[in-house]
Amino acid sequence: MTRICVIDYGMGNLRSVEKALEHVGVTATISDDPTEVRAADGVILPGVGAFPRAMERIRAIGLDELIAERRDAGVPILGICLGLQLLFDSTTELGGGAGLGLLAGAVESLDAAGLKVPHIGWSPVRWERESRLAEGIESETPFYFVHSFAPRTEPGELLGSAAYGARFTCAAERDNVFGVQFHPEKSSAAGLRLLSNFAGVCASIPA
Repeated sequence: MTRICVIDYGMGNLRSVEKALEHVGVTATISDDPTEVRAADGVILPGVGAFPRAMERIRAIGLDELIAERRDAGVPILGICLGLQLLFDSTTELGGGAGLGLLAGAVESLDAAGLKVPHIGWSPVRWERESRLAEGIESETPFYFVHSFAPRTEPGELLGSAAYGARFTCAAERDNVFGVQFHPEKSSAAGLRLLSNFAGVCASIPA
């Protein structure tokens, strides 16, 4: 059975992600223990809160180096919400700060054109290219969002977009690194399908 580790760095809706993974037949663990992270077929980086504070915590317990190690080993990584943002180079939030640098670009505040921020609720996601992560999920399927910031991606890494005022990046992919701004664990059948797809990617990687 596919094993996925949900990384615990003290900022995330961990249990709901774990339960959603279990619902699609995955053995899920929540941990910051390097041994457990290295034993997993895939890694999920969740998160809620502020980017700079999250990165302080991640660096303090050495998870930045561990996540980079897993990326270099070819292990699939999925960032969710703040977890997606942390995969990028930098943010402008709270005066700015550096991220994990696994995806290229900066995280900036939403260009919401007078709409209330944070963006909370269901919005259709447009797939900008084919991906194993989006397999079986029609373009413009709604997913659930809660966020005030979003990344500006390189064109080759853009996977999905949504609109709230202006259109923004809500899914990205580079090799074995994936990220979504929405919450698949709160997005009903489509979200479960996306998590199942990620588990399938993890299961396809040779041991």
